[in-house]
Amino acid sequence: MRILIVDDEEVLRDVLEVVLRREGFDIVLASSGEEALSLLDGDEIDLMILDIMLPGISGIDTLRAVRISNPSLPVIIITAFSSIDGAIEAMKHGAFHYIPKPFKNEEVVMTVNKALEQRRLTHENERLKAELSEKFSYSNIIGKSETMRKVFDLIRLAAPSRSNILIQGESGTGKELVAKAIHHASPRARNAFVTVNSGSLPPELLESSLFGHMKGAFTGAIATKRGLFEVADGGSIFLDEIGNINLETQAKLLRVIQEKEFMRLGSVETVKVDVRIIAATNADLSKLMRDNLFREDLFYRLNVITLQLPPLRRRREDIPLLVSHFLDEYAEENKRKVREVTPEAMRLLMDSGWPGNVRELENTIERAVVLCTTDRIGTELMPDYLRFPVNTDQPAMIVPAEGLSLKDAVSRYERAMILQSLELSNGVQKKAAELLQLKPSTLNEMMKRLGIHTRSNAVDDSSSEAPPPTS
Repeated sequence: MRILIVDDEEVLRDVLEVVLRREGFDIVLASSGEEALSLLDGDEIDLMILDIMLPGISGIDTLRAVRISNPSLPVIIITAFSSIDGAIEAMKHGAFHYIPKPFKNEEVVMTVNKALEQRRLTHENERLKAELSEKFSYSNIIGKSETMRKVFDLIRLAAPSRSNILIQGESGTGKELVAKAIHHASPRARNAFVTVNSGSLPPELLESSLFGHMKGAFTGAIATKRGLFEVADGGSIFLDEIGNINLETQAKLLRVIQEKEFMRLGSVETVKVDVRIIAATNADLSKLMRDNLFREDLFYRLNVITLQLPPLRRRREDIPLLVSHFLDEYAEENKRKVREVTPEAMRLLMDSGWPGNVRELENTIERAVVLCTTDRIGTELMPDYLRFPVNTDQPAMIVPAEGLSLKDAVSRYERAMILQSLELSNGVQKKAAELLQLKPSTLNEMMKRLGIHTRSNAVDDSSSEAPPPTS
């Protein structure tokens, strides 16, 4: 680490140089503000120690110039007791700290280390933000199809605005990834992006999560808690599955949009926030409005800009790109040397209907990479439901000459379909029930009857379960 010491007293410069070189630092010396600024133009400096009383350009003026040319450079001020006011003035202009003369060597070393640690943390934070922004930029949403190009164009136009955005699309189409891309391409990118899964929380817990609560507002509220809207102040909040929010919470959400304020549960004081709302749904909000399950005024407040994400079956030309992307990602993550899929396996992937969309394809490739022992993924590593699809135009089973138990055959078929839906939904029973167009309670009863107890059991069973005979 290179430190620039700026002081017109040669003795003081020499003392600081000896102390800091002993700690392993590289030292550059300057006797005036003018010389220091010229050195900053040519050398890579990590920290400056600056005397406030200098001939020519004063220490304060030198600091102001540094703040313009190198705002992230930490500056430690050296000052006599008689000029403490000047040191405080320097702190107002962005100095990291000041050390009064005479100083102790240990104090100098400690302050230097603290300043450099802060600089390191600042740079690390900036690097992580840059990586995050790059990771979630729209350029990393995979697709070259015409429908996806339209999505990219809309993201570019919508991201810089303050408008609320509604993202519509089936489960697994990447709605949250698009929401993150919009946030990270917007002026709010340096502030928080908060995700709320509206469909997974009961109404009372959702309201408390969104708006916070006061101590004693309800049983178990042992302390005052900020809501997610407060956490997202200055940034964006992503309300996933917005169609599942109850009418009472919808009314409070409408107030936040209109008035930019809300009240915590149990409070009579309003909290002001500036939050951009990005909502997403796989439900038909028009039907929900007709059934009086979704407020029309809230819909029009959210539906300022609409992004419609196409299902994977309508952009099949993107499948090879997605396969290549997931192949590289999971091969690196799992330390595998898998480089490609065979043409036969690619044909299976291209021909699938992908009801679970990109998420289902990603799960399929991840599983194949983990199980692959060569550098190529073949059809044998594809799930059975891809290798042995059910032909809906003909009976799914052939009755053998010796006959069969219809009850047992139906049970096996039900079991195979449930295991497949659980695999597509990552073991989430509610989503599996939606895929099968069943009530969650009905699916739960069927799983108990068929001996499917947990997701892990489902995965274990799927490996040994023979697919239903196909015609």
